[in-house]
Amino acid sequence: MNIQTKYFGEIEINEQEIIHFPQGIPGFAEEKNFALLSFEENGLFQVLQSTKQKDPAFVVIDPFLFEPNYQLKLDDATINQLEIQEEKDVRVLAIVTVKDPLEQSTANLQGPIIINRQSKKAKQFIINQSSYTTKETIFKQTSKVEEE
Repeated sequence: MNIQTKYFGEIEINEQEIIHFPQGIPGFAEEKNFALLSFEENGLFQVLQSTKQKDPAFVVIDPFLFEPNYQLKLDDATINQLEIQEEKDVRVLAIVTVKDPLEQSTANLQGPIIINRQSKKAKQFIINQSSYTTKETIFKQTSKVEEE
């Protein structure tokens, strides 16, 4: 299947790899099918691209790459809706707000994208009680403490 993309022009995707959002994504209720595309092999960022049109196309990142202790608990409704059987079937992605310079980009850890790797069903899961925000720093500043 060929689709028009925001970042890569027209490309061919495998229809079996399409990720289905039964309820769409908040703000984009009509957009239900997406492809997950890589910017580069083993790259940090990917694109969650609508299969219907160029927009929306969300830059996403695996939150565990920059927040190794990231935790969330899915509710039973989400587990049932996405037909999740085992924890290993769950993939978590965070939507990125890309800024210039890139080092100032942030990720939404309060509303991660949850994907069932087996069924290819997904949803944006909003974490109500959370210490995470919608603008978590991806590239943490490492400060060097100098001894006096």
